Amino acid sequence: MRETVWRAGRASVELLRGAGIALASYLFVGVAIFAAVAMVTVVGAGVLPESVLLVRKTAGYKRRWVGAWTGEPVPEVYQPLNGEVFARVRTAVGDPATYRDLRWLGAHAVYGWLLACCAMPVWVVGLLVDGVWCGLLRQRAVVLPLIERLVDLDAAWSRALLLPSPEALRTARLAERVEELSETRAGAVAAHGAELRRIERDLHDGTQARLVALSMRVGLARRAYDKDPDAAHKLLADAQDQAEEALTELRHVVRGIHPPILTDRGLVGAVRALAAGSGLEVSVGDDGVEDGPRAPAAVEAAAYFVIAEALTNAAKHSGAERASVELVRKKDRLRVAVRDEGRGGADPADGSGLLGMRRRVAALDGTVEMTSPVGGPTLIEVELPCVW
Repeated sequence: MRETVWRAGRASVELLRGAGIALASYLFVGVAIFAAVAMVTVVGAGVLPESVLLVRKTAGYKRRWVGAWTGEPVPEVYQPLNGEVFARVRTAVGDPATYRDLRWLGAHAVYGWLLACCAMPVWVVGLLVDGVWCGLLRQRAVVLPLIERLVDLDAAWSRALLLPSPEALRTARLAERVEELSETRAGAVAAHGAELRRIERDLHDGTQARLVALSMRVGLARRAYDKDPDAAHKLLADAQDQAEEALTELRHVVRGIHPPILTDRGLVGAVRALAAGSGLEVSVGDDGVEDGPRAPAAVEAAAYFVIAEALTNAAKHSGAERASVELVRKKDRLRVAVRDEGRGGADPADGSGLLGMRRRVAALDGTVEMTSPVGGPTLIEVELPCVW
């Protein structure tokens, strides 16, 4: 009985909130009349968009309430009120969501109060009937739960009135998708620019400097060849060392663009080689990735660099001795999970490693999730769309 009364009380509070919104709806009638009259003057034209924004906030509150009560969010689709005054007025008047909100506001002004008023006699009857039936006879309550049904009715009616049309939802999702693709494209361009700068820096500071030194030593060796063959021989030996170091630098730069081991051994073999040289005890799990056709080169490269960055961070900062890498082949994607048993507490906003990882994955329309509670473990999960 105590649980039944508590739930009925909670439902009554929700109905009272609805009644409060219904009371506010009557105030909006005056606001709407004032906005209509103000539209006659140029100065008063700015009242209409502000009134529409106020209605949107009220409807947004009701949408969040319905989502919290039912567990199913109610999407909202509005045209942004931007620009000069008359542009905002045209948008507010031409937006179908404005009339949808006004329709809900008028209907809720009626059923919001009606449902709240219906709860009062239910309380009176319920305390008498359920007090005996449930409290004394230990049977399931039959009257007080009707208050929760009233709240369900409020949520159902509000959802039906506030839910955008399928066409508006498709348009909104398309706009969100375009915005998301624009953001990922900007991230990919930024990542590409950073990669080019890194390659240029590596070539300028490493390979180019060694090639310049090599050229100078060969020139000195040519001059000293006739006069001092021993010195020329030593200079040529140094030049050979410089050439080998320059080749090593070039291999390092090429490996940073697209590791040759990926081409030679595939993703699983490359990850195992990466794990062997990480300094940690790393187990590599392969769920169907090594079997069948390979993933596209861009997907393999993104997965490889994500794993390399995650293992490097684990070896440097986590204090872990063990880590695991899991590669899972799914129907239309590749899943990568890197877990270390370190101290945890990693901050995703600290450092550029995770940012670069997100940009590289976002360029392929993938997702990155990181969990790192204090005390560990740290888990990085990546999903990359992939056509096998």
